[in-house]
Amino acid sequence: MDLQLPDTSGVLHNYTLTGTPIPHAVLTPKSTRTIYSAAHVVANPFDDYDPMGPANVDWDKTMEYRRYLAAMGIGIAEAMDTAQRGMGLEWAGALELIRRTKEELPDALITNGCGTDHLNPEATYGMEQVRAAYLEQVEAVQKVGGRIILMASGSLNKAASGAEDYFAVYRDVLSSCDEPVILHWLGEMFDPSLTGYWGSDDFDEALETVVCIIESNAARIDGIKISLLDAQKEIALRRRLPRNVKLYTGDDFNYPELIEGDDEGHSHALLGIFDPLAPAAAFAVSKLSEGNTEAFRATLNPTVPLARHIFRSPTRYYKTGVVFLAWLNGFQDHFTMLRGAQSARSLPYFVDCFKMADQCGILRDPDGAIKRMRNLLSVYGV
Repeated sequence: MDLQLPDTSGVLHNYTLTGTPIPHAVLTPKSTRTIYSAAHVVANPFDDYDPMGPANVDWDKTMEYRRYLAAMGIGIAEAMDTAQRGMGLEWAGALELIRRTKEELPDALITNGCGTDHLNPEATYGMEQVRAAYLEQVEAVQKVGGRIILMASGSLNKAASGAEDYFAVYRDVLSSCDEPVILHWLGEMFDPSLTGYWGSDDFDEALETVVCIIESNAARIDGIKISLLDAQKEIALRRRLPRNVKLYTGDDFNYPELIEGDDEGHSHALLGIFDPLAPAAAFAVSKLSEGNTEAFRATLNPTVPLARHIFRSPTRYYKTGVVFLAWLNGFQDHFTMLRGAQSARSLPYFVDCFKMADQCGILRDPDGAIKRMRNLLSVYGV
């Protein structure tokens, strides 16, 4: 199986596919790691939508993808930034997504993004307004029976004058949650409005603040997801956590070594890259649960170049690569995204995505992927 792919000068070169699709596996509650995929949404290309209005979601295809993830025993981190939350999916659409997923998969492992994104990101709010915004979303998510990921808030970051303000808001919001939540430490490479979150630009100072918040509210916290793309920072936090609080890696660059862990502990996972890499995640963790570390490494390590490519700077546009691979793999019939976000990356980016996905066994139907890639090339005049 081969096709002609252009280089960065537009010159065509023959590429022969060499990858073998990853074997199917299903995780169980006895698996040694808890794995969540931050799942994308599928746009409806036939909806004549207003770019500044409600998201044009294809609900049927979006739910179909969640059934696919759940069938592998992979948890769903719903309505997160992978679903273009705040970059196409507004709060009303996020809540509808949370409601539908809960109804569609009542017994699946699901947790849901809860934040303050219904506030105007350009405006400045007082602390009481930010607290009220968090509480509004907590109430709405819990009303439909959803568990919560307490997302980092740019509005809180703008309003807070120091660590004390984070202590106060998180204390009050956590006290309103019915079940233990997952906290969310998202770096500025994903969202520039979160620069200096927890009240400091210094990692060690921010670490002390978040550890103190967790220790003071440990009974209300299931875990914390950290997405700083720095393995040593994640390990530093992991070693400070109370025994009952999990570390969920959000490091889309270093996830294999962090999930495998060391003599002092390991990370679980809540990753955007585990949307396209779901089969690899399920198979690798199933092998790790069997004690087969070599098979775990042999499956996940080859996926890292693809992950680093998808999440390259500007990192916040990684969703484009995620949806591109969903399209190549036949989970949607078109390569369009909410508010036309598919235009955020270049043709060379997609060409390299295609090659790397093949090489690590992520293309589940290579013949179908070739046909779709040829269709994309024709749009670019190739």
